[in-house]
Amino acid sequence: MERMTPLVEARELAVGHGGRALIRGIDLRLEPGRVLCLLGPNGAGKTTLFRTLLGLIPPVAGRIELAGQPLPRLSRAQIARHLAHVPQALTTPFAFTALDIVLMGAAAGLGPFARPGRPEADRAMAALERLGIADLARSEVTRLSGGQRQLVLIARALAQEAAAIIMDEPTASLDFANRVLVGKAIRRLADLGTGVILSSHDPDQAAALGDHALLVNRDGPIASGPVSRTLTADNLSRLYGIPVRRETGRDGRLHFY
Repeated sequence: MERMTPLVEARELAVGHGGRALIRGIDLRLEPGRVLCLLGPNGAGKTTLFRTLLGLIPPVAGRIELAGQPLPRLSRAQIARHLAHVPQALTTPFAFTALDIVLMGAAAGLGPFARPGRPEADRAMAALERLGIADLARSEVTRLSGGQRQLVLIARALAQEAAAIIMDEPTASLDFANRVLVGKAIRRLADLGTGVILSSHDPDQAAALGDHALLVNRDGPIASGPVSRTLTADNLSRLYGIPVRRETGRDGRLHFY
């Protein structure tokens, strides 16, 4: 069987700043409809890795391809068609509506002086509808809950119509109910064919949402592969420097403590 061209692929990647590597030896592969969870302690370089995959900073070494095309050969507009970004939280001092925010994603592929028109507005509304939050279109984002704002950011990425989305700790500042809400939205996106790379500090979340996991600490990659094989007690104990136990619940899900 012919292997599918990955949406995002990195080989022997080293990332850092000013030519100095924070992490070396990273290999990752994201295919359509898959969720890849990146776990690691603070300071391990997860955000730097994401910024490198997005083409915002150059790699120290190694190779990155988006849909089989070398990242350095792609323009910003071309990268935006392949890869969208959802930050940890939506912060804005302006009273933008949810539709305004999502329209920014729909207009990502336009030229620097082009204005979004009806096609972009239709895409923005379709993204809000896809996540079940079309009723928030005219709401000011400063008045929305944390979970609603995060869903607006995901809708913005959807409106960009990129094949893959990078999410930097998308539920870090949310309460339990909103974590569940956003988690279900992420899994639904993958089920519809979008590739997702997300970082998390929660192994339970990675086990529930992820198909694959990449474990990285300050020494580099520890393990990579399917979550059932990668999220072991030994690997997580090594990753976080504390004893970790793993159990399988009655629902068949993995739990860690």
